[in-house]
Amino acid sequence: MILALGLNHRTAPVALRERLAFADADIPGALAALREAGLAQEAVLLSTCNRVELYATTALPPERAFREWGEYLARLRQCPPPPPDAWYAYPEPDSLHHLFRVACGLDSMVLGETEILGQLKRAYEIAHQHHYTASRLNRAFQRAFHVAKHVRTETHIQRGNVSVASVAVELAGKIFNHLADHDVLIVGAGDTGEKTARALLSRGARRLTVVNRTAERAEALARELGGRAAPFDDWLREGEHADIILCSTSSPHYLLQRAAVEALMKRRRQRPLLLIDLGVPRNIDPDANLVENVYLYNVDDLQTIADDALALRKQEIARCEAIIAEHVRALIGLPAAAPHATPAASPRSSAAHV
Repeated sequence: MILALGLNHRTAPVALRERLAFADADIPGALAALREAGLAQEAVLLSTCNRVELYATTALPPERAFREWGEYLARLRQCPPPPPDAWYAYPEPDSLHHLFRVACGLDSMVLGETEILGQLKRAYEIAHQHHYTASRLNRAFQRAFHVAKHVRTETHIQRGNVSVASVAVELAGKIFNHLADHDVLIVGAGDTGEKTARALLSRGARRLTVVNRTAERAEALARELGGRAAPFDDWLREGEHADIILCSTSSPHYLLQRAAVEALMKRRRQRPLLLIDLGVPRNIDPDANLVENVYLYNVDDLQTIADDALALRKQEIARCEAIIAEHVRALIGLPAAAPHATPAASPRSSAAHV
């Protein structure tokens, strides 16, 4: 029987998750310790910023296994055991259902995201390479990867972008086609601005310049992102060369008025300019959007687009759950459900707490 024990962004705050997190290099030792203690036979340990989960087979009764696994993981990380309600614990077949939902991005903070599939594959690869998996977990994880592919192919769970940063990148791609020909200027060093800048760079934006009222912060962020820092007072001059300007400051007043944008566009010879205003209060005069060849989006605009995409993804959940339920039934040897059967829901409600 395959059991699953875990905690994630829904059940435990980041302060707790980070105490229980395992680096890739520490995972083989943790799995060896579990086996040597007689707590597991096969085991895969998944540790990301949003979750820590153990999938394992054991000769122990489920309730005892869940309790001892939780205590042992905490002991390995040299931290106090989490409160019982931080954990979710699934016996089979709910453990398989949960594994498949994780692989498909249905249990993620960002519904339908694909990063978790790569992380799950890495966790399995580490366990497999060190011989901590055998027939049962090998079959379960290979099926999970197949289910994720099936869901991506047959549903629209990944349709559209559902984060502000990814929406900004999508808009930039529509305006400029090839980001490799365009530079980015980030004004301010807020968290959302940094994430958006990272997303633009990952899509090939050519160069990044950072300006911030605190020069040290600008220099640190520029080094981290592989860009350059410039004095804050020179940011409009820097804007002459950038095609994408992200503003993410705490200024109570507009940093950029319409008249300044008009003057800037003259110096730029009317080359298209994307302005992304992530400030709250807003950093850019809304009337700047009326200037020819200027495209202005504030954080509410981006969030509205993201929310629309999320609504479309949520419409696909039932289809995804039906696919997952059929794969669980196939893996444990049950006949296929009748065509009119109600898709299985998440097993969370039936989970046993440690």
